[in-house]
Formats: sequence, structure tokens, C-alpha cells
Amino acid sequence: MKRWNRWQDYVAVAAGLYAALATLWTTQQTSSMIMMIGCGVLLIAAGVFNLASPGTPVAEWVLMVLGALLFISPWITGYTAHTAAAWTSWIAGGVALIAGVLAVQPSMHNHAVGHDHGATAH
Repeated sequence: MKRWNRWQDYVAVAAGLYAALATLWTTQQTSSMIMMIGCGVLLIAAGVFNLASPGTPVAEWVLMVLGALLFISPWITGYTAHTAAAWTSWIAGGVALIAGVLAVQPSMHNHAVGHDHGATAH
């Protein structure tokens, strides 16, 4: 895989950026702001890391965990009543989770091929 070439990681970066920036135009409480900015910035960092070093399955799993955490954050931190913030978390988290799921298999394949010195995995 080439560096800076995976659309799934660009999607995760965009989802993280949107989640973090959405705190500017949605009604927030302290917990929603912390979760949306925190998970958003971490999604951006994980996505950029994945873009810079493709074939690192662990980083894709981190991306999926962060997406899932953002998705469930309205329930665990109690901001489901703030509709705009909750929907932003659900959508951005779901998009990041799905992007990670779609990226993990190619990443695992690239990782296996790289460790076998070019031989295809069976």
C-alpha cells in the first residue's frame, strides 16, 4: 500500500474533524464537549498516522475503538438530550467505525505480505 492513499483514513480524519468542530455550532454540555473534541482530535491523529504508515493493523483497530467510543459517548456521558451533539457523535462515530472496519482487512493483508518479504499470505 502506498502512503497517503487510503480513502478510509481520509474519511476517518474528516469524521474526527467534523466531530471536534461541531462543538462550535451545536449546543453542548461539558461532557459532550470533552468527548466530541477528545475523540475527534484522536480520530484525526489516528487517521493521519494510518495514512503515513499503511499496513499497521493495530492503528486501524485504534481507529475503530475511537469511532465506537464516539458513537456510544452520548449514552455513557449522558448527553442524549442535547440532540444536535448526540446526533453528531452518533453519525461521526459510526462513519469512523465503518471506515475502520473497511480499512482493517487491507491493512492486515499488507502487514502479512510485508512480513513475508513479498510472499502472499495463504
